[in-house]
Amino acid sequence: MTWRDDLLEDLKRDEGFRGLPYLDTASPPRWTTGYGWNISDRPIRESEAAMRLGNDADEATLDLGFNFPWFQHLSDNRKRALANMAFNLGMTRLLGFKKMLKAMAEEDFETAADEALNSKWSAQVGNRAQRIAELLRNG
Repeated sequence: MTWRDDLLEDLKRDEGFRGLPYLDTASPPRWTTGYGWNISDRPIRESEAAMRLGNDADEATLDLGFNFPWFQHLSDNRKRALANMAFNLGMTRLLGFKKMLKAMAEEDFETAADEALNSKWSAQVGNRAQRIAELLRNG
């Protein structure tokens, strides 16, 4: 191990990890998260957000493969569409799209797209739902 590795271990121990933002004890208090990261004064960088985005997209894709054996046999565009929905909704809420998922499993992609659009989610996300439905339809 290098001195930097030792430093990181020291900081982890001394700062402690907090996954959710909290107000620290400084005066004035600052919003902090992670290992003492003052997000009031040092907001997240785009590169850090992009790394987290990639991790979360990978997790959503793994969840889809775990929950739906047929997922691996979809075209890339249909995988992309379903992963977009899983990322946006979370797996629990995506599982509520029973008719859409049944249609996907049966390779009835017209119905799957219609079911995606016939939802409260579609009204909330607007153009995103239109793009996803197009990917579902045309693969």
